[in-house]
Amino acid sequence: MGKNDGMNYAPQGRPKPVCQKGEFVMAVVGLHHGHIYGMTNGLLEAGAQIKWVYDDDKQKVADFVRRYPEARAALSESQVLEDPDVQLVASACIPCNRAELGIRVMEHGKDYFVDKAPLTTLTQLERVKQAISRSSRKYHVYYSERLHVESAVFAGQLIQDNAIGRVVQVLGTGPHRMNAPSRPKWFFERERYGGILCDIGSHQIEQFLYFSGASDAEVISSKIANYNHKQYANFEDFGDATLVADNGATNYFRVDWFTPDGLGTWGDGRTFILGTKGYIELRKYIDIGRDPDGDHVYLANDEGEYHIPVKGKVGYPYFGDLILDCLHRTDRAMSQEHTLKAAELSVQAQMQAIVVEN
Repeated sequence: MGKNDGMNYAPQGRPKPVCQKGEFVMAVVGLHHGHIYGMTNGLLEAGAQIKWVYDDDKQKVADFVRRYPEARAALSESQVLEDPDVQLVASACIPCNRAELGIRVMEHGKDYFVDKAPLTTLTQLERVKQAISRSSRKYHVYYSERLHVESAVFAGQLIQDNAIGRVVQVLGTGPHRMNAPSRPKWFFERERYGGILCDIGSHQIEQFLYFSGASDAEVISSKIANYNHKQYANFEDFGDATLVADNGATNYFRVDWFTPDGLGTWGDGRTFILGTKGYIELRKYIDIGRDPDGDHVYLANDEGEYHIPVKGKVGYPYFGDLILDCLHRTDRAMSQEHTLKAAELSVQAQMQAIVVEN
């Protein structure tokens, strides 16, 4: 799963098909980020069948086919988009290109599943919304730090069960390991990756909206900096933001590229959720100095205090729900409004950010 390298972190769960073999056919276009492996794993475990893969890098395609031998190397993007068997196209292409690819996918009558950040400008957002309206297709986003993390899935269940009452604040930290030699050129170019708040900050904003039950929020303040990577003039290694939701809940999050080499995972991601009757802490990827496995849930409420290790016990229901939404035109996995609101707020946080140091 590449636990030491976030770019190649690809969780695997237990197969839990929600459809018959061949009932849901997917393809992949764009292999620029290793998250495509986690996206593909999740869909295949939920019952999807993969038919095509396309990228202009033949080595990336060969590596993908080696991992998923049922996938065939397409000769072009159009060969994928014009295949009537394909119902969904998944992509982890360069972030600045994700929206335009999604528009082409939807205009060919197919649903789209894209890595975060799903877009990098507000102009792209408006074009995506228009394409969704014209095509009646779905634009799904892989917000993996909630959707592919069992402790985060379980926290959502606890909140729905009223274990901590009304959620009034969410604090998030999203540290990542830099591992610069493994990164492609576009990773250091702000116009292409979108900036740190648009990119990895989108995870944090999506979680805030979800855990708080908010439908909208305002970015109160945000900051960005390049503290320690001056050789990359257009890179940001630190960012944070404060938001207030339409239901009164508040949020602070910090994202950075300062995971030390001695840590046993690519990032010690944490989420703290405060409710009126208790609080939850998630230690997603490691319990530092104690347990190299992640997915630890800590809960304190009126009933007592609990430590609940959930690794391998909860699963990843998002992917099955996504497939069923595509098949039945329902809205179970994640609403389109929520999906795009998280992206919109991420872009706004990036645009409004004060530059502390560069």
